[in-house]
Amino acid sequence: MSGPRLATLRNGSALPLAAVPDLPFEDLRDAVVRETAEGNRLVSFFASVPEPASPASSRAGGEVELLAVVADDEEGTLGVGRARLEGERFPSLTPACPQAHWFEREIAEQAGVVPAGHPWLKPIRFHSSWREGHDAWGRPALAHPVPGVTDFYRVEGEEVHEVAVGPVHAGVIEPGHFRFQCHGEEVFHLEISLGYQHRDVERALAGGPHKGTVPIVETIAGDTTVAHAWAYAEVVEALAGVAVPARAGAVRGVALELERLANHVGDLGALANDVGFLPTASFCGRIRGDFLNMTALLCGSRFGRGLIRPGGVGFALEPERAGRLAERLVAGRRDALEAIGLLWETASVTARFEGTGVVSPKDAEEIGLVGPAARACGIGRDVRHDHPHGIYRYVHLPVVTASTGDVAARAAVRAAEVERSADFVAEQLAALPETPARVPVGPLAADSLAVALVEGWRGEVCHVALTDGDGRFRRYKVTDPSFHNWFGLALALRGEEISNFPLCNKSFNLSYCGHDL
Repeated sequence: MSGPRLATLRNGSALPLAAVPDLPFEDLRDAVVRETAEGNRLVSFFASVPEPASPASSRAGGEVELLAVVADDEEGTLGVGRARLEGERFPSLTPACPQAHWFEREIAEQAGVVPAGHPWLKPIRFHSSWREGHDAWGRPALAHPVPGVTDFYRVEGEEVHEVAVGPVHAGVIEPGHFRFQCHGEEVFHLEISLGYQHRDVERALAGGPHKGTVPIVETIAGDTTVAHAWAYAEVVEALAGVAVPARAGAVRGVALELERLANHVGDLGALANDVGFLPTASFCGRIRGDFLNMTALLCGSRFGRGLIRPGGVGFALEPERAGRLAERLVAGRRDALEAIGLLWETASVTARFEGTGVVSPKDAEEIGLVGPAARACGIGRDVRHDHPHGIYRYVHLPVVTASTGDVAARAAVRAAEVERSADFVAEQLAALPETPARVPVGPLAADSLAVALVEGWRGEVCHVALTDGDGRFRRYKVTDPSFHNWFGLALALRGEEISNFPLCNKSFNLSYCGHDL
C-alpha cells in the first residue's frame, strides 16, 4: 500500500531525531492505521511537549508533538514517526486502530489535548496535565483529580445491578477499582479504573540520566525490575554507541529468566490457591522463594536491583557462584515441574480452568495483547524471538503458545515457559563467556531517539527516549505490558460469573504500579 512511511530501526538502537519523519498529523494517523491493518502493532504512542516538566517544576507549555512506534514482528523492525499538533484537538486513531485506545487516553491526560471521536475518553491515571492551562476534560488545569472520581459505563435494565470492588482489597495487594454490570451472576461488562499508584515516573525521568534515574527505573514495577532495568540500559547504550560485553549479556539473560521463573511459578501457585488446590499452592509459594533467592545470589537483591547497569552488569558471576546457582537451579526446576504437574492431573482444577475467562484471538489481536496473555490466544508474540537483542540474538528460545485463550491456556503457557527458561539458564551458566562484566559509557547522543523492547515475564516492556541538544532526556516514555493487557482482563469477564473474577484476574496478574507509573 502507498502512503507516508515511517523511519525504520531495530530493537535496542538509536537514530537522530532529524531522521524521524515529521509528518502532518493526518499522514501519521494514516501510516499507523495502515501499519496495524497490515498486522503490525502499536507498541508506543505518546505526547511530548517542549521542555517537559521536571520534578522541581509544576507544568510545561507549548506545542504538542505526538510520536508513534510501530513493531513489524515478522521483519523484526520498528517504525517511528511524529507529528506536531496544530491546535488542541486531533482526530482519534482508536475507531480505526483499537490498539490506540489506552494510549490516547494517556495523551489527553498528560498533554491536555483531545482525541476527537475517541469512544470512551476519560482519565487513565488521574493526574493533572503537564501543560499550564490545558486540560482535556474541562477541569481547572491546576486541580489535582481524584482517582476513581469519574463517570462509569452503565448497562440499563430492570434486573441489572452494579457491583463495585476496591480500590482497597483484602490481603496485601495494590489498589485498583473494578465496576461490574451484572444480571444475576453474569457479568455484562467490567470497567477497570486505575491510577491510585501514580507517581509521575516519566516526568521524574525527564532531565536524566541522573543519580535518581536507575532507582526510579528499577521500581517502575518491583516484580519486573530486571526487564525495566535492561530496557533502560539498552536505551542508554544505544544513545552512547556502546556494545555490551558477552559475559554481561549472558548474565542479563540469566537474571531475566530467573525473574520469569519466580513469577510464573508464583502465579501458578496463586491460580491453584484460587480454586482451592492447596498442594500446588503451597509448593509453589516456597519454590518461588527459591528462584528469588537465586537472583539474590547474583546480586544481593531478590528482585535483581543493582544488577543491570548501562554498559553491562554491576556484579560479575564468577565460576564458584555460577556453580552454586546451577546446583540450586536443578532442584528448583525439578520441584517446580512436579508441583505444576499436579494441576493437570487433578480433574477439579482443570474443570475450573478450562473455558473460564476466554479472550478470542481476534480480540487479542485487535487490542494488542502481549506476553503469556497473547500467546494463550495462539499469537506467537515474543520480543526474544521477534526482536532479539543481547543474548537472544545467539540463543533462541522456542515461543510457547496455546489456542483456547482461557485460564487453562494462560496457565499452560506459563508452565511450559518455566521449563524452557530453566533450561536456558542452565545452558548459560555452563558456558559463561570470558569477557569483562561492564564497559564505560560515555555521553549520550544529542537530539536523538532510542527504542528498547524486552520480553518481561508479563510481556513486552518498551522504553523510548528522546534527548535534547545536551544529550539529556527531554522525554522518556515507558510502556509496561500491563498497559496493553488490562483491557484484555475486562474482555475476559464478559459473560462470566462474577465469582470467576479472582481466577481470571490472577490468570493475567497485571501490575497496578507498572500501569500507573
